[in-house]
Amino acid sequence: MKEEQLPCFNHRQTINNKKARLVFRLLNSPAVYVVLLLLSYALGYLTAPISRSPPQPLSSPEILKVGDNLNTQLDNFRVKTRCAEPLPPQLVHQTILDRVFNSTSPYDNFPPAYVSGLLREKKLKGWGSYGEVFEHLIQKAKPKVIIEVGTFLGASALHMAELTRKLGLDSQILCIDDFRGWPGFRDRFGYVKMVNSDVMLLYQFLQNVIHKNATGSVLPMPFSSGSALEKLCEWGVFGDLIEIDAGHDFNSAWADINRAYQILRPGGIIFGHDYFTAADNRGVRRAVNLFAQMNGRKIQTDGQHWVIDSA
Repeated sequence: MKEEQLPCFNHRQTINNKKARLVFRLLNSPAVYVVLLLLSYALGYLTAPISRSPPQPLSSPEILKVGDNLNTQLDNFRVKTRCAEPLPPQLVHQTILDRVFNSTSPYDNFPPAYVSGLLREKKLKGWGSYGEVFEHLIQKAKPKVIIEVGTFLGASALHMAELTRKLGLDSQILCIDDFRGWPGFRDRFGYVKMVNSDVMLLYQFLQNVIHKNATGSVLPMPFSSGSALEKLCEWGVFGDLIEIDAGHDFNSAWADINRAYQILRPGGIIFGHDYFTAADNRGVRRAVNLFAQMNGRKIQTDGQHWVIDSA
């Protein structure tokens, strides 16, 4: 009896083996994977919760659009901070001492012991710091307050201090600089020492001012140009003559010029260096030209400096 059932059993086993091979081939077919992927996507879509409101489009960003009015577009980049009423010039020196130096002079008890051996008696280094433009503009503006944006070691500021004394002017000169230099600047100016990552630019600047006997007229504001100019605006410290000679890229020059122009007294003059330099893709020149265009001002140059009168 068992021998008669054996062929039937073998036949069923053969059929089962064929079915298993067929299923294996199907599972290894790329088409099957595509079908399964589509089914899973459809199942997920059908079972997802239905939103009661359609998705809202994102608002378009404010960007410059071709054909728009240029002044309307660039109005977004103007500095619109409201400044305080201008302080009388004779109050500027004490205001900076009170606001920045806790009512004490940064020259008191200078230098501190830990830097005294690291400074030179005098080390003045600048770029275009002695051009005729300085004397010409000081004679024209007769400034009571001069603001310099970008000071380094103070060559330009101290030159202007000497010119104002020579002309019999009682001028206050505020020097805005973070006195940190720039990455790698000590490769060129190795004489500027460093202590625990603190470069001695500010200390050497103070030493230079003391050497030139200008402590009564020259004060540093050791901050970034943006923050310092904003505070001068807030405190009502305005300048009759403002020099811009800090960052030479377009964005830095553009910000400095616009912020400085806010605190320029009527009849004052704003000027700067490096108008013709190719550095930073001619950033200074592009910023000056655009500012003059937007504000309807004329630019004068002397081959190095640019000059713009106030309204």
